[in-house]
Amino acid sequence: MTENELYNFTDKTLREVQLKGLEMLLYFKDFCDANNLLFYLCGGCCIGAIRHKGFIPWDDDIDIFMPRDDYERLAILWNEKADTNKYSYCRPSEKVNYRNLFATINDNNTTFIKTQQADLDINHGLVLDILPLDGYPNSKIKRNIQFFWALTYSIFCAQVAPTNHGKFINVLGKAILKTFKTQKVRYKIWNFAEKQMKKHKISDCDNVTELCSGITYMKNKYPKNIFKEATHKEFEGYNVPIPIGFDEYLKIAFGNYLEMPPKEKQYPHHYVVFCDLNNSYKKYKGKYYFKEETK
Repeated sequence: MTENELYNFTDKTLREVQLKGLEMLLYFKDFCDANNLLFYLCGGCCIGAIRHKGFIPWDDDIDIFMPRDDYERLAILWNEKADTNKYSYCRPSEKVNYRNLFATINDNNTTFIKTQQADLDINHGLVLDILPLDGYPNSKIKRNIQFFWALTYSIFCAQVAPTNHGKFINVLGKAILKTFKTQKVRYKIWNFAEKQMKKHKISDCDNVTELCSGITYMKNKYPKNIFKEATHKEFEGYNVPIPIGFDEYLKIAFGNYLEMPPKEKQYPHHYVVFCDLNNSYKKYKGKYYFKEETK
């Protein structure tokens, strides 16, 4: 996929994506409130709530943190209580590979096909990303073991070799995936790795970490009091939850988050093949995703 083949977001289209994402966020908030689930905006949305009282102008998605226990409860409750005709809970499994390390809520009636997923026969609706928070072991040895399992999980769950973390990691990832080729074997490995990496309860640790956000962020160590509860800030005219220690979290994760980035970095960071917020992705199977040459 070349840059010329990417979907061209106009300012109008980007704003429509943001507003559709906001609609999903408000539904998700109501669902979590009704089922006593804790969550908070994270990443660019958390920055947006503080710096812009809404979306960062060039942002194109919603990112959410949930403590691991709430994250796992959500997996059970969504299909029992949510409007699954409109919104689907999607998470990597033995049968379905999303190339994500985390769960998403997908809008079934929209289309938002990302380049890294265009060859997959999956739900390509607009997504709300849900990232779990896990305990960061107090023991350095246990933390190193956790990091090893998180890296193993990352490679086998995404089923692609990391490309932004040095040649050695990339070559190692390719070699590992070449050795373990079948979906069934890869699932067994990442399922085991996930169990090992998430076994450290937040209540038993002084700090927390994000193990499903990619290698860069899985190195982060946050004092757990940052996420002990949510506080609410204005976001696009609504009060939404962010971590009670949002300032410390954002400084650890992003540095001086109040400073605007250079103009050349002010653009959507998701590479998208095609976007249609008025029609289901199913309409475009074989045209924009899961095309004949990719099967």
